[in-house]
Amino acid sequence: MCGINGILHLDTKQSVQESILIKMRDSLKHRGPDDQGIYLDQNLGFGHRRLSILDVSNAGHQPFLSEDGRYAMVYNGEIYNYKSFYPELQAKGIILKTQSDTEVLLHLFSLYGSKILPRLQGMFAFAIWDKQLQKLTLVRDRMGVKPLYYTFHNNSFYFASEQKALFTAGVPLVVSQNGLEEFIFNRFVAGENTLFKNIQKVIPGHVLTIYPDGKSTHEKWWSLKDEIQNHKHITKPEEWFTELFDESVRLRMVSDVPVGVFLSAGLDSSSILSSLFTQKYPNIQTYTIGFNQLEHNEADLAKRLATQYNYTPHCLQIEGDNLYQHVLDATYYQDEPLMHLSEPHLLALSRIAKPDVKVVLSGEGADELMGGYVRYKALKHPSLLRAIGVIGKTGLFSNNPRLDKLMRYAELTNSDDLILYNGSNMYPKDIQKHYGIVSAPQNQYRASILQEARELYPNNPKRQALYFDQHTYLCSLLDRNDRCTMGASIECREPFLDERLLSGLGTLPNSLLFKGKKGKYILKKTMESRLPKEILAYKKNGLSVPWGEYLTHSPAFKKELHAFTKSSIFELPYFQHINAQKLVLGIQQGDHRMLPFVMPLFMLHIWLKNYVERFSSSITLS
Repeated sequence: MCGINGILHLDTKQSVQESILIKMRDSLKHRGPDDQGIYLDQNLGFGHRRLSILDVSNAGHQPFLSEDGRYAMVYNGEIYNYKSFYPELQAKGIILKTQSDTEVLLHLFSLYGSKILPRLQGMFAFAIWDKQLQKLTLVRDRMGVKPLYYTFHNNSFYFASEQKALFTAGVPLVVSQNGLEEFIFNRFVAGENTLFKNIQKVIPGHVLTIYPDGKSTHEKWWSLKDEIQNHKHITKPEEWFTELFDESVRLRMVSDVPVGVFLSAGLDSSSILSSLFTQKYPNIQTYTIGFNQLEHNEADLAKRLATQYNYTPHCLQIEGDNLYQHVLDATYYQDEPLMHLSEPHLLALSRIAKPDVKVVLSGEGADELMGGYVRYKALKHPSLLRAIGVIGKTGLFSNNPRLDKLMRYAELTNSDDLILYNGSNMYPKDIQKHYGIVSAPQNQYRASILQEARELYPNNPKRQALYFDQHTYLCSLLDRNDRCTMGASIECREPFLDERLLSGLGTLPNSLLFKGKKGKYILKKTMESRLPKEILAYKKNGLSVPWGEYLTHSPAFKKELHAFTKSSIFELPYFQHINAQKLVLGIQQGDHRMLPFVMPLFMLHIWLKNYVERFSSSITLS
């Protein structure tokens, strides 16, 4: 796991300034504290910060150069099956000089180009410079586990693992109007765009190529839709899943440094721990977040499971000023306003894990692959949902936050909106009521993914929502995991995101996913013989955080909540109709139904004060 960055001046006579390249690189020091390097080739420069996971010797130093000097590469990630290519490379007369996956990757790409990508099992973002052809290639893994951002600025091309490196190089920080709208309506910006104007992401499963004349192309090297459509029929789903899941866990234990597990009492992370125990992996450390509030706390159950497997449990609670500081730190590492609201807790947990391990396994992806969210159930009977919407207008369930959210969701009358806003906490009518904002964003990328979902699963709203989340909401979760763990200089791996599981689960019938109260039926079924009944029956919390209590009881947050009512974000034309004091008063009076409307703005306020002002004298919106 590493931090990568680079500059390509499209004017071939302009040389890259080493000082700027190094500033970019060192803004990513948290991603790689173990080593650093640069590569300069006139108008091209690469920077690299290394977190040593495989072959921790100096042989894994990057940027990595081919022996003939034609190729240079900076790479962030892990190729889990890299050793399987040894015989193939040796048959071609290639003598490997290191034990790293970096060297294998460069040899493979020099031999096969982007055609090798479907054969790679792993998570990765990398850039390769072909000195002979003067061509720059950027590649991102199938699901976007590893981040990669880029921009064209002043006739130059910049890229980096995180946006802050681009701003460090002098790229102006300008908030995109479209991005801000999507943040408000959909919680995060999906697809190639970001919250920032002119800064984009390499889309997961894509290759971006910059040619000597400055032209660029985007090539899709992996399509989940195609993989699902071309997948052979699975005759014994439970056996297939168990075997493949265990293999995926085993692959993600490939490491020359210690590996731990982020463990809750939920089915997903517990299944990973159970797989490790079944496969007889010793000395596993587990890390769990605890809360004083009983309804949020899963620590005791997680500790019992770890102890039962003879593994070592660690539990952390953060409150008050400590939590507030982690909010500020997480905001910096995230680059954009906190959206999931569990980022500070994951960052704190990663910092606790750092002295013991360099790699952690996470259960991310199980919900989006196997229907684990309660919100999917609302799509089972759309006609019934419309009837619920009518009841909701009476205000009958307005005192119950969960039912109140369902009632507000049920007021959506457009079938597209039922999918587009299924993962949102507030809906267009809410935004109009509380923010005075009427027009929803265009969301072209989201619309294109929804169209793919319809073609793949016609007349099946729940499966459409799953496919939609796999390309949108899950990407935001993976970005959260990456930023929080890399903020503490450790690596996060997600066994549920094995590409064979992704495609195979996409072919299974609804009955193997949504059946039962909690969904994920096939996972629960295959774990019945492994996990204690109390884990299998445990009510899902996810990482539920009591923000209402934090805002009203913690002195640091109470002070910030007061400052929020006078925030400069309300000087933006987009937010000019918002009555911040009214929103805050609702929270202070104990109406936690107001939290979904306060938290996005509150985190935007904190981001403006503690991130934007590092790179810009004021917020610019365009």
